[in-house]
Amino acid sequence: MSGSQNPFEWQLYPEAEAWLADHLGSWVAEVPAARALSDALLQRAGCRLADWLDYLILADGDRPRAQLRELGFEPEDVEAQPGDLVYHRPAAVLPRIVLRAQAQDVPGAAIGGVIRVESIPAFLMANRRSAVIEGTPLSPYRRATIWKQADHEIGVVERRGHSGLVPVQMPPEYPERYLHAFETWAGRPRLFEQVQIGMEHTLGLAQRLASELGPDTAAWIALEAERAYWQQRNRAGQVQKARQDSLGLGWANHDHCAFRSSREAFTPLIQILKALGFRPRERFYAGAQAGWGAQVMEQPACGLAIFCDVDLSPDEVSTDFSTQPLGPRQDLGTIGLWCALHGESVLGAGAHHLAARFDFDAITAGLAEWNIKLMRPFSDFPYLRQAFTWGERWSVSPERLNKLVSAGQITGEQRAQFAERGALSSHLENIQRGQGFKGFNQQMVSDIIQRTDPRLAVGSA
Repeated sequence: MSGSQNPFEWQLYPEAEAWLADHLGSWVAEVPAARALSDALLQRAGCRLADWLDYLILADGDRPRAQLRELGFEPEDVEAQPGDLVYHRPAAVLPRIVLRAQAQDVPGAAIGGVIRVESIPAFLMANRRSAVIEGTPLSPYRRATIWKQADHEIGVVERRGHSGLVPVQMPPEYPERYLHAFETWAGRPRLFEQVQIGMEHTLGLAQRLASELGPDTAAWIALEAERAYWQQRNRAGQVQKARQDSLGLGWANHDHCAFRSSREAFTPLIQILKALGFRPRERFYAGAQAGWGAQVMEQPACGLAIFCDVDLSPDEVSTDFSTQPLGPRQDLGTIGLWCALHGESVLGAGAHHLAARFDFDAITAGLAEWNIKLMRPFSDFPYLRQAFTWGERWSVSPERLNKLVSAGQITGEQRAQFAERGALSSHLENIQRGQGFKGFNQQMVSDIIQRTDPRLAVGSA
């Protein structure tokens, strides 16, 4: 991507992925319950077990410790079960490894796996299992063991902006506080006469929730509500959520989502996300002809990222457009027109898309059975495959269309087509990551941005 400003040079870790896949594969082959879970994930939800794996448990010993060091895994200083050692691979999308002292097992042998879901009770109910759940309801971390034989186990966990491995006990009033915060964010006003007033209101709410619950929990609550808001108007999301919920999974395979913003609202959007503990990652700029840019924001404790898109001019590429206010512009690019038609993503429109990790081919085939088709992939590499579902069409209010025509930003013909057919809106993104790659396809992001321009969708160049 010409002109891209990206200090985050995400690398590939094929050896680490192959080592982990070998151990996970051996464990699945030896444990019938794990094999059944892996098969169900693929066949019923189009997912790979590795994408739901929170951590893999290996028998401790000098050999696995040495192997982990050679592969770049580092000890992680998080609360864990006494005697357990936790390792992670920085800057990579790979499950963590827990080394556990087991005298009767060969050092390095896989002896357990723990998957992450949105709700343990939902998982137990869907899979007709019963287990003791450790941790306060709605707390930052809960877990349950659903299968155990000798020193081998299968576990399931809930995480809400927490990195530790010990169930969290919260005060008795905590669940009520959590639910109240969720209701406050989910039920917040989204429609404002003036966008600036809406952004100020949302920023104040984000700051208040972060102060009351901490930014990590507040971020988790906000993203949980935003997923639900997006899903209400996205059929592909509704279908896939139902498929995953048939196994009691929820959206724990969430990879990232995208918020589209007008130029005037972009700086306040970044401020809102920073209040929730999001940190700037790489920035994208597609060159003079593309007319857009993006700031990727990541919440480290939640492990979630947001792609923040905005129209940009060529002379703005050298600036940190995430912190410097952007003035209004007469010409609307893809992002600006989308916001003018539907509203700000963080306000009335909701997210442009949600990306979740799948088996690329399995989810494509599975959604096709529901007559949901995917667009041509905009990434197709061994380490990154990405494609959008065909977009939803939302109706556009006459007031918005009249304002755009009066400003000379769409033609009368385009107005008529938008009024009759609606405008392209939201998508579900099919993403399959490999080799630990944490980044995005810089060259082809422009391609998919251009292919989702509402004007092209109504047949106008």
